[in-house]
Amino acid sequence: MTNQFIVDFLQGNLIYYISIVGLAFLLSIAGIPSIIFTAIKYRLFDSSDGHRKSHRIHISRLGGVAIFCSFTITILLFATTVNYQQANFLITSCIILFGLGLKDDLYGVGPSTKFLLQLVVAIILVVLGGFKLTSLYGVFYVWEVNAIWGSLFSIVVIIFVNNAYNLIDGVDGLAGTLGAIATLSFGIFFAIANALPYAFIAFAMFGAVAGFLKFNYSPAKIFMGDTGALIIGLVCVILAIKFIELNKIGSLPKPYFYSAPSIAVAVLIVPIFDSLRIFTIRILHKSSPFKGDRNHVHHRLQRLGFKSNKIVMVLGGFNIAMIFFAVELQRVGNFTLITLLISICIIMNAAITYAIGKRNNKNYKLIDVIFKDTFKPSLD
Repeated sequence: MTNQFIVDFLQGNLIYYISIVGLAFLLSIAGIPSIIFTAIKYRLFDSSDGHRKSHRIHISRLGGVAIFCSFTITILLFATTVNYQQANFLITSCIILFGLGLKDDLYGVGPSTKFLLQLVVAIILVVLGGFKLTSLYGVFYVWEVNAIWGSLFSIVVIIFVNNAYNLIDGVDGLAGTLGAIATLSFGIFFAIANALPYAFIAFAMFGAVAGFLKFNYSPAKIFMGDTGALIIGLVCVILAIKFIELNKIGSLPKPYFYSAPSIAVAVLIVPIFDSLRIFTIRILHKSSPFKGDRNHVHHRLQRLGFKSNKIVMVLGGFNIAMIFFAVELQRVGNFTLITLLISICIIMNAAITYAIGKRNNKNYKLIDVIFKDTFKPSLD
């Protein structure tokens, strides 16, 4: 597998990958100063929200415009080099989310409208684009799934991950860094499998996000807003689905990666686990799972005194470590590997909860971790 990867690169694929990343990066980094200038001129700023957000000044939330434009232009230019019709459905979906996110960033959008458009996008991708799961690889001891249940499950996964990246966007550079790690990882995985269309998509998004991050690390000059977060989340979940399907057992004499669902989960682990944890706590508290609060993992690290850049380093490093962990243990099976990944996340979360408790109360005991984290999230 590694030798084939090197051969493919020597045959010219490396030039394509570098060109894609470079073009998307340059388009993104060149467009953002103009967006910042326009935002200042017309006062298109993010209204600071003291309850949920950490910044104290007005900053434009239109960075997603640069991400979308650079990604789309790059994909359209390089789509002619490969025969890949499904890219049309992805671009169409990105355009819909771009319009949704842009309106939300400028004027706001109601939750029902946002969910409805996300549902439409998911249906387009699953039903028309064929971006759907046909097997769970033994996760929860489920293997093959029929077309209807596979489609419904895929729609739920797309909407969930799409929102997970939006929810994790609470600290300068965090959502962008996690998105860059995910797209770069999937780009490398698809390059190893010689799946050029998906590698192109992954590297195009990586380049677009990398250019944006130059202006987004603390102190941020611009935010990606819902426009950027929704598009990054959509591309990441679509790449994850295709990565799982590409390595479906029986579709090839030998899959490029074993336990593909587990590896995909590891790539998206930070936003996935954080959203699952938040939704679970809110439901147990009998409140809306979509109600905003300051109980996300980045908020909790802030309570420990971590600055924005350190939070990005900790969670980004954790994400990378989990990816390497999953790749190294890919032969242990999906159920076991996903259980290990979730267990590590639970332990990390418990450690953070314990550290917050000790910081606020010297008499805090280890047993309080479970009680506080599950039933008293507001005490954090």
